[in-house]
Amino acid sequence: MKGYIQVVTTTSTKAEAQRIAEVLLERRLSACVQILGPMESTYWWEGKRERAEEWLCLIKTKDDLYPQVEETIREVHPYEVPEIIALPITAGYRGYLRWMEGELKGGQT
Repeated sequence: MKGYIQVVTTTSTKAEAQRIAEVLLERRLSACVQILGPMESTYWWEGKRERAEEWLCLIKTKDDLYPQVEETIREVHPYEVPEIIALPITAGYRGYLRWMEGELKGGQT
């Protein structure tokens, strides 16, 4: 399976995660965004260890839409340096992937 990815980002509130999901869906840059949380993140920031409650967004899209997905997340996201990483989908149920294809930008008839 080539061409499908899951983009991951985190936010500090559920409302921020929902806003990112809404904008991505409105622009047809994601077929589905799952929001999980709250969860605890521990990380380094400006030389200090930090701990924060965050919400996780799992964004289903295609690799050719990644630049637009990243740009949109950066536009909407309140963090100075948001986590935005893409993971390849190496296998998946063909029916689900066909559904994704039909719902993404350029896939509607």
